[in-house]
Amino acid sequence: MTDPLPYDLRPMKAISGTMPDGGGWAYEIKWDGMRVLTFVDDGIRLFSANGIDVTHRFPELHGLADELGGQRAVLDGEVVALGADGRSDFGQLQRRMHIADPAEARRRASTVPLTYMAFDLLHLGDHPTLDLVYEQRRALLHELVDQGPSWQAPRHLVGEGPTLLEAAAERGLEGLVAKRVGSRYEPGRRSPAWRKLKVRRQQEVVVGGWTDGTGTRSSRFGALLVGVHRPDDPDGPLEFAGGVGTGFTDETLDQLLASLTPLATDECPFDPSPPRTIARAAHWVAPELVAQVAFGEWTVDGHLRHPSYLGLRYDKAPSDVVREPG
Repeated sequence: MTDPLPYDLRPMKAISGTMPDGGGWAYEIKWDGMRVLTFVDDGIRLFSANGIDVTHRFPELHGLADELGGQRAVLDGEVVALGADGRSDFGQLQRRMHIADPAEARRRASTVPLTYMAFDLLHLGDHPTLDLVYEQRRALLHELVDQGPSWQAPRHLVGEGPTLLEAAAERGLEGLVAKRVGSRYEPGRRSPAWRKLKVRRQQEVVVGGWTDGTGTRSSRFGALLVGVHRPDDPDGPLEFAGGVGTGFTDETLDQLLASLTPLATDECPFDPSPPRTIARAAHWVAPELVAQVAFGEWTVDGHLRHPSYLGLRYDKAPSDVVREPG
């Protein structure tokens, strides 16, 4: 009897870092999308990074099972919405990633198509590939996955990291991921063998409350109050990182307020509490929602300067949100 695929796998995570010195590193494009593990075995099942079954949200990926020609496999990759310029568009992805109703997902697939960027192979046939080194897993992946209507396995390059990062910046890409040649896949671990090299400053944040809106937003909210965990203490307190008051459409304002209202609590989720001028007028919520923001820089007191809302991260757990360097 064939053993079942390892559905309890969780994806390996990268640390934020600087360009590695010396050789021995491969470089891949960093996609601005949703991390998804794909299990192919008499059909297909898709799971987000936090273990949620998202199979019905992405119907255009179901044909990948036929593409593999009956091979059982587990792939790691990113679901992205590509613009006409070939860049991933997280705003467009927002229109798809939260749709759980299969009929609505099929309808939206015709207007907001998505692509699965497969970048690793964790299981093939009856055998795990976790202990194979990076370059072996990549070679097997490219033998297995050809470019299709809604999926591809983009190539990597070994060496020339600074040149590639400069090219990524010129094209307006999010950045690169550097992966150590000869490294194994470490499920569920944030490993120094993978490094995020960002061009654009973005940060995942945990929503801990909101402030009242004024003027045209008096019936909604003014700003989200957000926080992060320290990278050296990811299990520690949620530290206040400021307010996010721009980047919202009328639709996202309504959607966010509907999501926040049921999470209301009298207890401040931040430790230490925000300044009194903010705390005394704040509406606190249980820290369950993760958002992504763009920002200018970190201030000396640990707040985001000029943050702008990009969207919710349904594939991220609040406990995974740590402050990125920069």
